[in-house]
Order: sequence, then structure tokens, then C-alpha cells
Amino acid sequence: MTPAMDVMDIRRAIAAAHLLTRIYLSVRTVKSIAALNVMNVNIINNINSLNLNKNKMSIVAKKSGGEFKRVNPGTYAARCYSMLEIGTITQEYLGEPKRRHEVMLTWELPTELEVFHEDKGAEPYVVSKTYTLSMHEKATLRRDLESWRGKGFTEKEAEAFDITVLMGKPCMLSIIHKPGKVDPSKTYVEIASISSLPKGLICDEQINPTRLLSFDNWDAEIYEGLSDYLKEKIASSEEYKTMNSGFTDAIETPAKSEIDPLPF
Repeated sequence: MTPAMDVMDIRRAIAAAHLLTRIYLSVRTVKSIAALNVMNVNIINNINSLNLNKNKMSIVAKKSGGEFKRVNPGTYAARCYSMLEIGTITQEYLGEPKRRHEVMLTWELPTELEVFHEDKGAEPYVVSKTYTLSMHEKATLRRDLESWRGKGFTEKEAEAFDITVLMGKPCMLSIIHKPGKVDPSKTYVEIASISSLPKGLICDEQINPTRLLSFDNWDAEIYEGLSDYLKEKIASSEEYKTMNSGFTDAIETPAKSEIDPLPF
């Protein structure tokens, strides 16, 4: 092989090397551009996803507040501080409509304090019981009052007993927990019995302000402060409808009785 041919071969080899280098660099550039395009698509998709989540309206269900606080079962010294005349309402009982005049009594347990609202501090537990406003010999109200007094009513006394004399009076309450009739998973506080204070036992002074609502001495402020349930129930009564119609003759208030106040 001549020297001239060697030089030509070398030049061709160098040229071929340069060509291969350019091809290699071109391929890498194409791959890089493709990779950048894929990256850009991913970035755009992520941005779109963030915008969708930002603009998406959500309704999130959260656990409600703590469980309703109930006083433990037991026997407590209590004081009657609230009396609400519900009025005469008609409700279904055993499949038939039943008309009855109701009143709700509420007692506080001054020795049993709990923080129900942070802004109010410690308050006494309260328990309520709704009665048919009747002094019939079989009526629950009469039975509880006789147990409270420790003394039965004569028929004359029972003819017209003013229950407002109960306000502020102490007693002993036996409290139990009972499952709901409609939903047994729910627990309700119930007054099992009422009796007079044992000799020597003194009930602490009343903490809650006295609350008395009756149709013959209506207090709109007390009414507006009640729960929606109680306001709706009272508003459904015959007395409330009569009172708001402008006719009051239909509302009858029993005369005050004069009986031996033991303890009221």
C-alpha cells in the first residue's frame, strides 16, 4: 500500500468519525427534546389537577360535638326551679287522639355541677318531667306530689291545687337511665320517683333563676328562650292559639288551694 493511500484512508476515517459523532449528537438531542416534552406534559397535567382541586366544591361531613352529658343514676337532693305550662294539646295514644293539658316541671341538682358551656362555667345538672295537669286519684302528678309531701291529698284539697307553690321547694329525686322506645340505642334520663328530704338533710340553695311560664301570666322573654321543640309544642296548644286570637275567656285557671304546706 502506498503512502498516498494511507493518507486518504485516514482522511476518510476521520470524516466518517465526524459523521458518526454528528449522528450520535443528533439522536441524543432528539431524545432530550422528547424527554422534555414528556416532562412538560406531566407538569401541565399536575397544574391542571391542582386547579381542578382548588375550584372543586366539597361538602365534608365531620363528627359532631361531644356526647350529651347526663347525670349518673342515683338519688339526689333537688330543687324545683322551672314550671312551664304546655297547655292543652291533642296527641295520638294507642292509635287514638287524646286531648290533655300538660305542664313540665324541672329540677336542678345543686350538688352536681358540670361545665356544659365554656363561657358559663360550672352549672347544675337539671332533669325534667312532663305531667298531665290533673289531680285525679290515678294521675301521675297527684301520685308524685303525695310522695313528695309525704302526705296524701283529701278530695277537697285535690279539687284545685295551685302547683306554683312547688317553685323553689326541695325534694329527693331517684334518677335512672332508660333506653329509648323508638331507638333503644339512645339513653334517656328519667325521674323514677320523688320523695321528701330525709330528716337532717339540707338541699343547697337554688343556683338557676326561677322560671315560670303560664298562660294567665305570659312571659314572652321566657318563651323565646325555650328550645324550638318546646316553643312548637306550646304554640300547638289550645291556650296559645286562644291567647293569640285575642279571646281569653276560654282559658281557665284553677283557684288557689289552701292546704297544709308539707313541704309546700
